[in-house]
Amino acid sequence: MDILALICGLALFLYGMDSMGNALKKSAGSGLKATLGKMTASPWRGFALGLGVTAIIQSSSATTVMVVGFVNSGTMTLLQAISVIMGANVGTAVTAWITGLSGIGEGGAAAVAALKWLKPSSWMPLVALAGVALIMFAKRSRRKDIGTILIGFSILMVGMDMMGDAVGGLKDSEAFQSILTMFNNPILGVLAGLVLTAIVQSSSASIGILQSLSTTGAITYGAAIPIILGQNIGTCVTAMLSAISANKNGKRAAVAHLYFNVIGVVFWLSAFYLVDLFANFAFVDSTINMWGIAAVHTIFKLLAVGLLFPFSKYLEKLATLTVKDKADDDAPSKLLDPRLIATPAIAVQRATEVTATMAGIACTALRKSIRLITVYDADEADLVRDLENKADMYEDELGSYLVKISAADLTVADNHQLTKLLHIIGDFERISDHAVNIVESAEEIRSKKLAFSQEAQRELAVMTAAIGEILDISERAFCENDLSLASRIEPLEQVVDSLKDQIKANHIRRLQKSECSIEHGFVLSDLLNNFERVSDHCSNVGGCIIELAHDALDLHKYLSEVKAEDAAFKSDYDAFAKKYAL
Repeated sequence: MDILALICGLALFLYGMDSMGNALKKSAGSGLKATLGKMTASPWRGFALGLGVTAIIQSSSATTVMVVGFVNSGTMTLLQAISVIMGANVGTAVTAWITGLSGIGEGGAAAVAALKWLKPSSWMPLVALAGVALIMFAKRSRRKDIGTILIGFSILMVGMDMMGDAVGGLKDSEAFQSILTMFNNPILGVLAGLVLTAIVQSSSASIGILQSLSTTGAITYGAAIPIILGQNIGTCVTAMLSAISANKNGKRAAVAHLYFNVIGVVFWLSAFYLVDLFANFAFVDSTINMWGIAAVHTIFKLLAVGLLFPFSKYLEKLATLTVKDKADDDAPSKLLDPRLIATPAIAVQRATEVTATMAGIACTALRKSIRLITVYDADEADLVRDLENKADMYEDELGSYLVKISAADLTVADNHQLTKLLHIIGDFERISDHAVNIVESAEEIRSKKLAFSQEAQRELAVMTAAIGEILDISERAFCENDLSLASRIEPLEQVVDSLKDQIKANHIRRLQKSECSIEHGFVLSDLLNNFERVSDHCSNVGGCIIELAHDALDLHKYLSEVKAEDAAFKSDYDAFAKKYAL
């Protein structure tokens, strides 16, 4: 029954930490995007960020998993991540001091009279009551999140008390004391702490267990120190598991976390026993309590950071050498990390960045296909097809990723951005499809040895120049979210439509004069239709950017109004018509 009570206490402890951390991440998620950029600008800022976040959510494993996700997605560099990880390692020591409050007993009347209010059993019911009241009666989601934070903290402390009560009977157990004595061997102690933390996947939880066991009075400093240092290595297991599906940078962040703790443990444990060999520390054989465990835990964290913080760049190089580059690291599945969905603002930002990459792929494919009309190259044609396949993969992965994000709790701004991305990825994918169609027309021109008249070549050059500009404007308008650029797309699209009609009419006149053949006409018509469809998709991109900036999405209404009433539209149309006149 004591074992079951210990397991139940651990379960409550873990659940409390998880509930509290999730509520805190949810309430802070909308501001996390801006915070990361500012607070990781320097190593010290990154360290402070890791320390602060971990001190709040009470789990270095949770912080490190988030950091792996940020590095995996490109939101954070590996060097920035290392400083945040170091801060997280120090921040998690706060939990040991909080849980150490459970060790405040009844002895010492004067001390207890002054500090009794710190004992969790004195004030935890009030915290739990406040949390329940907020969850049940608060109307705003942010206040409900605060209630969840308070309840999570209460459950965490109740779990600590249960674990302490469950092991209370071990005080007089000779068998238990004999088991602990073997941990006087530092290597066994490190392994014990490592395995314990790897199983529960939380150094805070394993430290809590050790603190509970310390109430038996059977654990000495000499036995506890190796266990505590081993727990710091064991906490890396969560991040390592999280990095299994990550790209090279995500794996490097997890490996850097592992190296930080392993190097710190090996160096400082060796230094401690080397000095103890000569100094013969008296406290090694004395009994350790909850506060002593918290102190050892904190001191090691600070010493490890002091040792390795100046060598962050070398730690980055070591992680880079360990996890080498692979060919598929730029695959969309590697760029879109599902772990970021826990913080929707970051996930939407990353999806936007990946969509910008997709836009570049589609536009590059079209530009290359246009060049093949006049100068055909088989390798370039294959490259266009490869780019089109890549754009297809990006659309599939982005579409699935965006649907998953849509199920999260989004702000109004993030919801608008999500809607925009869902519409725009289809347009960019279709642009890449038209690039392949143009390649097929270029191959037909080459295989049939067709040669357009000089007049037709000149007209096609005007059309392709207009298409090149509308592509550039569309790509920049999306990537920079520039409304003024987006407003210039529709006037140019109208000019492209007009060019298409004029070139077709001119071809008919040349056909009547026997200057061109019907076969030329088929190929020319295919090219013009593809160009016109590309400009239509560019128009959709521009219209979507503008409409969602005004909290609406009625492209037909927008396009109708802008053509009929907008003076700027007429001015831009006249300028483009003059620039691309035949």
